[in-house]
Amino acid sequence: MSRAMKRALAVVGMLLASPAFAQVSLPSISVTGEATISAAPDLAQIDGGVTNDAKTAREASEANNKAMGIVLLALKSAGITEKDFQTSQISLQPQYALSKNSPSPIIGFRASNRVTVTVRDVAKVGSVIDTLVTNGANEIGGISFMVAQPSKLLDEARPKAIADARRKADIYAQSAGVMLGAPLSISEESTSAPTPYRKMSVGIAAAAPVAPGEETLRISVSVSYEIKTKAP
Repeated sequence: MSRAMKRALAVVGMLLASPAFAQVSLPSISVTGEATISAAPDLAQIDGGVTNDAKTAREASEANNKAMGIVLLALKSAGITEKDFQTSQISLQPQYALSKNSPSPIIGFRASNRVTVTVRDVAKVGSVIDTLVTNGANEIGGISFMVAQPSKLLDEARPKAIADARRKADIYAQSAGVMLGAPLSISEESTSAPTPYRKMSVGIAAAAPVAPGEETLRISVSVSYEIKTKAP
């Protein structure tokens, strides 16, 4: 590297390090704006399963596979597409006798197979539960209702969240005797968790009415506004 080039690089380094090129941190007020919107859920998920007990692991597993095969075939016959039901858990566990001795003797095996069914018409939740139970499902773990496309609904809440942030920032600015400038940054956080139903026993699941209610979607927006000093 030539001496002239070294001198030029040194000058550039001095300029970048000078206050004129330093990043300026503007004074700001940071607040969080919030908004909610409620909507009827248009999607549901049902957790169901089959559990079988037998003396041997093979017997329990074979019985369980056969029983779940009947359940899955019934779901297809009821118009549920294969993409809308998925195996969520498979287990095979030894069953031990109640004994003070250690180790306790194995008296059998329990096989379990659980499936999650997505229902795209919430009016059919009751009939899907009935299909599961009447075709051999002896466990209904629960139901979750949700909104299929929450982002579109949240578009209605986003301007309200920004307005809420501005309202809060105006209060702080007025109290501090300053004026607000343009927003320096905006970031969003939204939450829309499914509404879970409690576990229902198989004996009442088929006849129980199902009320989806409403899903509340929440959105939170963090906004930083530039502070401008009021003229004297």
